[in-house]
Amino acid sequence: MNMRQCPYCGIKVAETRTECLHCHAVLPEIQVTQRRDVHAGGEIRKGLLYVLLAAVIKYFAGGYSAMQVPFPIQPIVTTYLSPVLFLGGLGLTLHGYFLQRKAWTHTVRYR
Repeated sequence: MNMRQCPYCGIKVAETRTECLHCHAVLPEIQVTQRRDVHAGGEIRKGLLYVLLAAVIKYFAGGYSAMQVPFPIQPIVTTYLSPVLFLGGLGLTLHGYFLQRKAWTHTVRYR
């Protein structure tokens, strides 16, 4: 059985107790949270930026724009590279989202 110390008299009390056995003081509820991952938001933003960059590359390199690009673009860019960049950005966004969600839901409470 886990024990904790009463903040008022210093006697060890079981974690499940809400009142100290010695001084009869009401024990406060303690919340222990893990430190939130500060890089999760940055990964989400980075992933969304990659998705936007892939869409812009596909738009201009695919010939959908009225503006002509002054240099020739190889078909491999529109066929393979922009979808890979899009999927990589989507994966990075989802990874950051799940890291952030994991940090929010991991809270332990003691009474």
